[in-house]
Amino acid sequence: MASVTEINDIHSLGAYRMTWNALFAETPDATFFQTFDWLSIYWQHFGEEMKLRVLVVEAGGRTIGIVPLCVKTQWHKLGPLRTLCYPLDGWGNVFGPIGANPAATMAIAMKHIAKSRRDWDRIELDWIAHESADRGRSQRAMELAGMQPTMEPSAATSVIDLPGSFEEYLASRSSKFRHEVRRHIRRAIDAPTARYLRCRPRPASQGDGGPNWDMFERCLEIARASWQSNSSDGNTLCHGEYEGFYRDTHAAAARLGMLDMNVLFVEDRAVAFNYNYVCRGRVMGLRMGYDPQHAPKGAGLALVAMLVRDGCDQGDVQVDLGIGGQDFKRRLRTGECPTHRLVHTPRGSWRSQAVRLGHWIRQGRKTA
Repeated sequence: MASVTEINDIHSLGAYRMTWNALFAETPDATFFQTFDWLSIYWQHFGEEMKLRVLVVEAGGRTIGIVPLCVKTQWHKLGPLRTLCYPLDGWGNVFGPIGANPAATMAIAMKHIAKSRRDWDRIELDWIAHESADRGRSQRAMELAGMQPTMEPSAATSVIDLPGSFEEYLASRSSKFRHEVRRHIRRAIDAPTARYLRCRPRPASQGDGGPNWDMFERCLEIARASWQSNSSDGNTLCHGEYEGFYRDTHAAAARLGMLDMNVLFVEDRAVAFNYNYVCRGRVMGLRMGYDPQHAPKGAGLALVAMLVRDGCDQGDVQVDLGIGGQDFKRRLRTGECPTHRLVHTPRGSWRSQAVRLGHWIRQGRKTA
């Protein structure tokens, strides 16, 4: 017998922390963004104007999975549109249910959504690794629940699958790129006062969990000295409106053993940083930057290369460079991981149907 318990209050969700943590330990390719701590902090900072809909799925007398969802109001020319979606909001690259059995979890959860009172105008599940980790499960789950989702390409992330050694990785690159990487690494660390530091604390449960606030402040200093200080979109580490959020997630990631900071110093000045989260040897790049006035040429590329070299030595399996087709990502990556968006628009929601039609017309004009 399958059942779903729906949680709409973040404080009530606290009763499921231990269950969530146990399921997270079984989740394939899990990330920091699927932890209870991430959702709790995200909701504390941004959840005021959203409705929480966390689905705790039970089957055979035990909890088999959790699907974190929320209803967010998005504004269009035709007015407000209530969207049922994942609570990731673009911070990460991939998302999905928590637990070892995502297929059954999603199937039961989507049937619950289909039968519940509709408080949304459309469903938009973004950041789905449809062709890899998800394997089409989310789409089938929605179809089994009587929905008619459309699959849309979302974005692709550049990834580096790490071999056993850095030399093996370099051997997969062109001779020109190998020479360039080695030259930038020498330039970055050959100076007598240069040093590369990596901070990856073990979890608090193993006696560590230290956030190393001094190193975090160095990353902020570099971000402020770069183009990021003039950015207004909220995606940068030094953005004033989001700094408190970054500090809270930083402390949580350190406590869980999922923090990864890399900083290049020259004469005790931090000149380049690479700020990431890590889970089970999979490094997910969050933010990076360099000080254009003090960093040696190629410092950014050199720092990523040193991160890869150190990752090979530590036994990491992958580095996710994030979304975007920048030239340095194309040259560093060994492959791409595309993500998709599942959109279901019920027939009775005229506003979402109108938005869908407008989107279809715009896409047709682009391809014409």
